[in-house]
Amino acid sequence: MSLTYLKEAVEAGDTEKLIRYVRLHFGDGNEEAGRKEIDKAWVEALKPLLDVPPTDRAFVLKTLEERDVATLAHLYFHLHFYFVKRSGEWIHDGEL
Repeated sequence: MSLTYLKEAVEAGDTEKLIRYVRLHFGDGNEEAGRKEIDKAWVEALKPLLDVPPTDRAFVLKTLEERDVATLAHLYFHLHFYFVKRSGEWIHDGEL
């Protein structure tokens, strides 16, 4: 899928094409594997919060307020891969 393809999907409001791209990308070409990779990241992000530990919420909110959307998107993808790696089921062969 080309960048043009993805931009056209955004312009058309076709989120299904974008979701499929993400699943294929995270799943190394396998959409179902990509869905599992996304789910692993959510589960790993949830686990440390179950005991309701103190967190630096001010840092999070300040970061969201002060950073541009592209930087936040980059952070989002790095966090995704961070949590997938924590799951111990890392299927990717490289770094983001």
